[in-house]
Amino acid sequence: MVEKIKDYMKSKQAEMVELQKALTCVKALAPENGGDGESEKAAVLMDWLKAKGFKNLEVFNAPDSRVSSGVRPSIVATIPGSDASAPVIWVMAHMDVVPTGELSMWDTNPWECVEKDGRLYGRGVEDNQQGLLSMTFAAMYLLENNITPKNTVKLLFVADEECGSVYGCQWLVENTDLFKKTDMVLIPDGGDPDGVTIEIAEKNLMWMKLHVKGKQTHGSRPDTGINACLAANDLALRLHGLEKIFNKKDPLFEPDYSTFQPTMHLKNVDGINIIPGDEVFFMDCRILPCYSIAEVQTEAEKIISGIEKDYGVKVEFSLAQKSESPATSKDSPVVKLLSDAIEKAHGQKTSCIGIGGGTVGAELRREGIDCVVWSTLNDMAHQPNEYCIIDNMIKDAVTLSVLFAG
Repeated sequence: MVEKIKDYMKSKQAEMVELQKALTCVKALAPENGGDGESEKAAVLMDWLKAKGFKNLEVFNAPDSRVSSGVRPSIVATIPGSDASAPVIWVMAHMDVVPTGELSMWDTNPWECVEKDGRLYGRGVEDNQQGLLSMTFAAMYLLENNITPKNTVKLLFVADEECGSVYGCQWLVENTDLFKKTDMVLIPDGGDPDGVTIEIAEKNLMWMKLHVKGKQTHGSRPDTGINACLAANDLALRLHGLEKIFNKKDPLFEPDYSTFQPTMHLKNVDGINIIPGDEVFFMDCRILPCYSIAEVQTEAEKIISGIEKDYGVKVEFSLAQKSESPATSKDSPVVKLLSDAIEKAHGQKTSCIGIGGGTVGAELRREGIDCVVWSTLNDMAHQPNEYCIIDNMIKDAVTLSVLFAG
């Protein structure tokens, strides 16, 4: 059966390329990125799915007054299984993309899918259209060969992944009853060039905003003011030192420890000879799941109090973003299902990993739903000259076909 699936996917290469071209030319950007959402892209995809024989299609519209359609659509395509009691298998890919960045850094038009030397170039071709196509053509294999899988298969083409999932996965979790705790979810939106790592956990994410308030004065008279910049620099160093407090290590992750890094810094004064009385900076903290954000925040607030006492400043502290979720067990059914499919399809052994970045998997893991992130890719997401290797797209479609067919 595996060889039959491989032959089928190779025969579909031209159709895959055509769909990539059709999707790439639609700018599915979030309003935060100056775009009009996913409605146009969803319409193109819906027409294509209907033309290819997908019959069980549903659209779930998250209201968003910032876009012309008024909604952020997510599409669910269902292939009913033979065993209604078996867990549902979900595969989720997102329709939205990120902006192009500096156009001069692109060798081709980012909004036109260009095929060259076994690769497809364009914004979104890898992130996340590669996964979107792999799961779609895997489902097409079932339809065109009249195969009824044991498990019901649901493809989710989700909105708003790139800007926080408020109108995508998060909205679906909060406003629908689509997901059940027995479901198994695969997210083909991250991986490695060999396609053998299965992401089962994410570090907890904590973005801190620190606003240090002192007293502005002349650069020659620090004695008449309170240097907010000096206090902020010390505060950043002390918060970075949280790595010594939350110092456990976990080989599942790379790096294997919690990180507390100062990052963005807002403009303060306009002259070198002005001691600033106002300073705003941010910390990007990626924390091992064994620690909660609440306990980290408690320690951060102790450090802030010390800075206020030592420098005579006031510090406003807030969280620009936070996310925490439990890990999916490496012994869970979804991990075994995917591992077995990869070995059957390609003879490759897999390993489980954790990541410091965030995915929509966190939304589901918080609900007690096991999910994994996996794909075969070179990690070109958000870069200029983003590309998708056609063979990777085909390879992952084969894996998912084997998984669906059991």
